[in-house]
Amino acid sequence: MRETLSRMLRWYNTNMPLSEKEVQQIAQLARLTLDQEEVARYQEQLSAILDYIKMLSELDTSDIPATSSVLPMDAPLRADHARKGITIAQALMNAPRQEMDQFKVPPVLDES
Repeated sequence: MRETLSRMLRWYNTNMPLSEKEVQQIAQLARLTLDQEEVARYQEQLSAILDYIKMLSELDTSDIPATSSVLPMDAPLRADHARKGITIAQALMNAPRQEMDQFKVPPVLDES
């Protein structure tokens, strides 16, 4: 994770907040239409988020083991036993239409 944060922050300089143009580019990627007031607000908020990420990336996490989940890995599973499945006739019993031991459905794509 630390490597990802470092890569992400290479382009970001904490002495210079996001520009108005960068916020508008982010909004365009998110397919948002922002007015000038919103651009100014998000410019401040996104810059603060990046500053916080920069602060977190400076923490020494070398003594903390990598974690893939916060849940215990001993999730109870039921025993797996092979058993006989249902027959074709049973599977098709409630089908509104069937043909040659298969469900018959209307075409999804027209060839027009």
